[in-house]
Formats: sequence, C-alpha cells, structure tokens
Amino acid sequence: MLLAVAGLDQKAISERTRRLAEGDWSSFPPGDRAAFAFARKQAREPWTITPDDVRELVGHFGPERALDVIWWACRCHYMTRVADAFQLPLERDNVFEGYATPKKDKKP
Repeated sequence: MLLAVAGLDQKAISERTRRLAEGDWSSFPPGDRAAFAFARKQAREPWTITPDDVRELVGHFGPERALDVIWWACRCHYMTRVADAFQLPLERDNVFEGYATPKKDKKP
C-alpha cells in the first residue's frame, strides 16, 4: 500500500515486489541495496546490527535520511509483529486510492 501511496501504479508495484522477493537486488541503486540489507538483517538478527551497518547507511543517505531508514524499518518490523501476534488481517483495499499524490517541485 505504501508503494501506491508513493505514486507507483499496480504494474510498477508488482515489478518492484517481484524483484525484491527474488533477492537479486542488483538492479537497484547501491543505497537501496544497503537499506534492503539493513532491514533484512534487522528483521532476522537485530542483535547483530553494528555501528558499521549504520555508517554504511549514513554514507549512502546522510545522517537524517539514514535515521529515516532505521526508524521506518523498526516501525514496519514492529507493526508486522503486532499484526502477526493478534492475527490482524491486512487491508484488502488501498484506503488511500483516489487521493492525489503530491507533485514534486522542480528546482531550477
């Protein structure tokens, strides 16, 4: 649903989720690959996260955006675990469908 909110159409969402699920992230930019690897490591073995993992994110995204990656990964892992624990079903429909996606300002 977040990909739809970000402005991707169904075809783009399907393609991206397929590539992510296959585990071959070579077609993604280096920063994206670092973020995916961090999120996977955090999901599977969070106790193994090291300062080097964080430094790698900072190298790709800068300190503020690296914090965004870490915070969102934490939030998504938490929400998944809460939903699983209470056996909450996922929403069937995109509740944001029909809302306009904000246009990005073009800088001169």
